[in-house]
Amino acid sequence: MTFAYRCPQCGTSYQISAELMLCPSCSRQQRPHRPLAGILETVLQPDGRDTQRYREMSPAALDPLELLPVGRQHFPAIPVGNTPLWQPERLRALYKKPHLYLKDDTANPTGSFKDRASFLVAAFARKYGLERVVVASTGNAASSMAGVGAAAGLEVVIFVPRNAPRAKLVQSLQCGAQVVAVDGSYDQASALSFDFVKSHGGLCRNTGYNPLTIEGKKTAALEIYRDLGGVPDYVFVPVGDGVILSGIYKGFEDLVTLGMAERVPTLIACQARGSDAISRAFTEGEFTDPRTPGTIADSISVGVPAAGVYAVRCLSRNNGRCVTVSDAEITAAQHSLAAGSGLFAEPAAAAAMAGFTSVADTLPRESRIVLLITGSGLKDIDAAAKGVEMPV
Repeated sequence: MTFAYRCPQCGTSYQISAELMLCPSCSRQQRPHRPLAGILETVLQPDGRDTQRYREMSPAALDPLELLPVGRQHFPAIPVGNTPLWQPERLRALYKKPHLYLKDDTANPTGSFKDRASFLVAAFARKYGLERVVVASTGNAASSMAGVGAAAGLEVVIFVPRNAPRAKLVQSLQCGAQVVAVDGSYDQASALSFDFVKSHGGLCRNTGYNPLTIEGKKTAALEIYRDLGGVPDYVFVPVGDGVILSGIYKGFEDLVTLGMAERVPTLIACQARGSDAISRAFTEGEFTDPRTPGTIADSISVGVPAAGVYAVRCLSRNNGRCVTVSDAEITAAQHSLAAGSGLFAEPAAAAAMAGFTSVADTLPRESRIVLLITGSGLKDIDAAAKGVEMPV
């Protein structure tokens, strides 16, 4: 199996390298205050034997690492992925959905889905002999890269808005990262991270900008397929910058390419109403001037979604859907998920539960439904405290 980068905008293919992040041609079309132009995707290039082997393989035999563009020997010794697929009996009974599942990515080492991307980025850095990884983040990607980087022996430099949740900053510092708190937004933190890479070098891990951030996140889709023994009917995904959504699509589309699956499930993009750029673009057909995001779900609070164009393209070609939910619905869903299953999710992750509850009555009873729970509630206790009454 070989791999290459390809620009979905112009169709040009490129050899994978540590220097290449965006399509050199299409990235020149970048417009201010719009999603990234020229995002590259990693494409499988199976030969006839690969295709035959995967077509005959049972879902249970699938190894997600085989479908990543870095050899197993380069990955650090940290148990990322292979997270549980819960069968929440009380929630199943409550919503009359006997085939409801929770994909619990709070079980990743740093408590976040973002470990999947950091795991691949770290392996890539080790393969190419790079010692430093630089990332801008609202919190989860930062603490994730710090933890995985620690296991990989990498220097990690992080730029975060100073109002990022305290737990995520403490986690990053405990893991030995150099943390720069930026007096501004994520966009400003991102700009400073690019300046740092230009001046001091390092592999940029910024979400969407680095093609591996989409590729690494596809492993969740591969695990869902493996553990269910096939493709589900619906997957509810919390969405901010569009990279997780794009990664889940990428995983299922790769399964179709290999002949292991005949279809892609219906993905439902769940966005906070105060940060709904992708939902609006999907409905209106284009991205317009950004709005200042405002939501309790900091991990999906994004004004200009990096992978927005790519994500909308994925939704359109696969008959995906979008739902938006209020902060009140997210807070209620966070509590109902924990009280009904024991799984404590941060607000961004609870957006998937909120999206599901808002449309549950419209879904066929026998549908196989997966809620992607992307981060632990312990990541942001202050937000979670707003949904409960503290004892005196």
